[in-house]
Amino acid sequence: MPARAKQSPPRFEMPEDSGKLALMLGKRQRLGDQLYGQILEQIVSGRLREGARLPPEQDICKMFGVSRPVVRQALLRLRADGLVHARQGSGTYVMARPSERLANFVDPQQIAEVLRCIEVRLVLEGGAARFAAERRSERELADILAAHEAFRAESEAGGANTETDFAFHMAIAAASGNSLFPQLLDTIRDVLSEFMKLSLSLTRTSPGKRASQVLREHAQIVEAIQAQEPDTAQIAMQLHIAQARRRMIDRRQD
Repeated sequence: MPARAKQSPPRFEMPEDSGKLALMLGKRQRLGDQLYGQILEQIVSGRLREGARLPPEQDICKMFGVSRPVVRQALLRLRADGLVHARQGSGTYVMARPSERLANFVDPQQIAEVLRCIEVRLVLEGGAARFAAERRSERELADILAAHEAFRAESEAGGANTETDFAFHMAIAAASGNSLFPQLLDTIRDVLSEFMKLSLSLTRTSPGKRASQVLREHAQIVEAIQAQEPDTAQIAMQLHIAQARRRMIDRRQD
């Protein structure tokens, strides 16, 4: 009996004027992240263009062999990250396209996990900055200023490293007056470092003014803490974190 021909992975072809989406089966671990990563990869490559409509949920379920909740989880993550948006009664459309350089530094399937730390950072570091502005001592302020200066010097010399960036954020957490803030920040250090590494890599290779923007955001946080303005410090920190995510997923920020 002749050998059976090897079958190709499940494939979905979208209308020519809407872009194309082709998903491949993978290991059944964090399927929502796998699906997120494969859609993201095709957005980054340009296979799915800005304005392209994704297939209906039931079609993605069939071609990827997953349940509807898994598909919805992936689409929710993509929406939360500003990559797609849903139009009632019409479907889900690509909204933003990350820089093609993103694929040079990280596997797109890891992006979902890396970006998860943003949600935690908004709460954790926003609160830490607020309390630091209220409670910091002169010694703690000096530590923040020194960390900021080290980051600035490295950035202007060609690019800061992850350790220097983390030291700046840790100095603020340490100045909160609550030892749990630096302890909690340290528990997410691995994933946070991955995010910072990716963000700094994109900044170093950017043709635009991303580095100077990051420095301005850091300076605004420092100024608010130095002036002991809690509301301003919290907003400045949360804006910095939100902008870091935006710079990562939207190539128009280059």
